[in-house]
Amino acid sequence: MRFELVGKIMKGRSRRRLRTRIILSFFLFGTGLAILFALATIWASRYIETKMIEDVMNRNIEVMARSYAENPDAKPTLQVEQMYARAVNPNDMEAMARLARDFPGWEKMPEGIEGYSGTDEMNNPLAYKVAVRKTPEAWFFLAYDTTRASVAQDRLNAWLYVSILLFGFFSLLIGRWSAAKVMKPVSELAMRLRGYRGGTGDPKPLAPHFPDDEVGQLAEALDDYSGRLTEVVQRDREFNADVSHELRTPLAVIRGATELLLTRPNLDEKVLQRLQRIQRAEQQCTDLIGALLLLSRNERGQGSSNVARVAEQLIESHRAQLGGKPLELLLDGNRDLVIDAPESALSVALGNLIGNAVKYTQEGQVVVTVLDDAVEVADTGPGLSEEDAAKLFQRGYRGTHAGHSQGGGIGLSIVSRLCELYGWQVRVRPRRERGVVAKLSFHPSVDDAEAPSSS
Repeated sequence: MRFELVGKIMKGRSRRRLRTRIILSFFLFGTGLAILFALATIWASRYIETKMIEDVMNRNIEVMARSYAENPDAKPTLQVEQMYARAVNPNDMEAMARLARDFPGWEKMPEGIEGYSGTDEMNNPLAYKVAVRKTPEAWFFLAYDTTRASVAQDRLNAWLYVSILLFGFFSLLIGRWSAAKVMKPVSELAMRLRGYRGGTGDPKPLAPHFPDDEVGQLAEALDDYSGRLTEVVQRDREFNADVSHELRTPLAVIRGATELLLTRPNLDEKVLQRLQRIQRAEQQCTDLIGALLLLSRNERGQGSSNVARVAEQLIESHRAQLGGKPLELLLDGNRDLVIDAPESALSVALGNLIGNAVKYTQEGQVVVTVLDDAVEVADTGPGLSEEDAAKLFQRGYRGTHAGHSQGGGIGLSIVSRLCELYGWQVRVRPRRERGVVAKLSFHPSVDDAEAPSSS
């Protein structure tokens, strides 16, 4: 049960509100769109810049090669200020040494255009694109200074990063505004539904307060469901009231007749026992009707009960029905425990536990022990299997030891519902030696709450 509680808590934390999901969706969409736009801009800028530089360098190195072929001693003329040209005879060792000293690595470059980085005399970073053309007569090198372009690219990247932040911020604002507009009718619908909680009259229609949109259709569906549910509840209340009245009337007649017969002197012993049995059965039936009526209304009855006194009455009632069964019924423990619940509810809950113990115990003892805040019913019956322990409080379930005994398997389910209504805790576990111990706690502790039980 502890792991299930932790799982529910984690699940509740991982679930986000619809308003939060809308805001998050807008934020992610806007930020993602800005990031894609920035990446596309950076790629396009670099691609266009690279293509333009390569085109300029190819045209200029062609001009440089033609100019060198016409006059090797003439200084190459370049059309772009950011370019630097060098023509070297590969057979001139001195010229090749100067090239290696001034521009390390250029002599090893293959034909084509490659990037080159280095530093100037002041150790400032330099970035070049170097075009290389090699012929048997001369090697041509054309360098294009891309330092300014790199600075411009860095500035562009900075502005794009700022734009991503701005896009994300404005997306968040738009998401909050949109979520507020979208969720306003839903929140109003939830508020009106909460306003009906605990009301005694018929709920007012919701649909007239909303436009004819998705929320309005939801309000109409809720109105329809509310109307049908109100009819069901009203019929259920009328049925419970009619059944309670119609059953209490003959029970009152039985009680009056029994009490009148018991006042007669010199009654035969067998007749007296039967009249007392009828009286106890009438009281049990009255208590059961009262408890079921409280359950149907989902309301607690008023009153207080002495647990030991109710337990003693139940034991006497079951002792009279033992016949020749070699079974001893005992009451032990605290005689002064009083709880805030009517005797009818306590009698039904405790009576089912004692009744099950008496039914399935063929010989030995059934001991009812009243503790400081609970009552235990221990028997010496056949015990409890794991399957029975897991399904014992399910409606209609009959244990593996039920056999052909009478009963529909609803007694313990009624006990479970009474525990939910009054905040009690019922727990059934096997005894170490033999039999079963059923514990009804009126103020459940942490240990009781973590143990397998009905609630």
